[in-house]
Amino acid sequence: MNDSFIIPANTKKSQLILGFFTPTDLIIFLTGVSLTIILLLIMQNASFVELVLILMPALVTGFLVMPVPNYHNVLQLVTNIIDFYKGRRNYYWKGWCIRDEFKEETK
Repeated sequence: MNDSFIIPANTKKSQLILGFFTPTDLIIFLTGVSLTIILLLIMQNASFVELVLILMPALVTGFLVMPVPNYHNVLQLVTNIIDFYKGRRNYYWKGWCIRDEFKEETK
């Protein structure tokens, strides 16, 4: 096969709960859903606007743990974007090359 190795697409899925979620994702989502349920029980006669505000914790946490193609979920995508913009922007070549830019001098 021309000395090439193809990694199966589902190698990381076996490490996730239900193939989509990490334990942290489930904790975040269950916290948002439980907060929404508690607010629904407290606010008996809520108007439409109040109902939308009460449902926001479940909707936001559900959006954060929703699977996205090529990423684990939206939370991981947002974390990667923040790390990219907050991280070091100068990348130094640390690899090897046949023709190096700087040649070592022998004495």
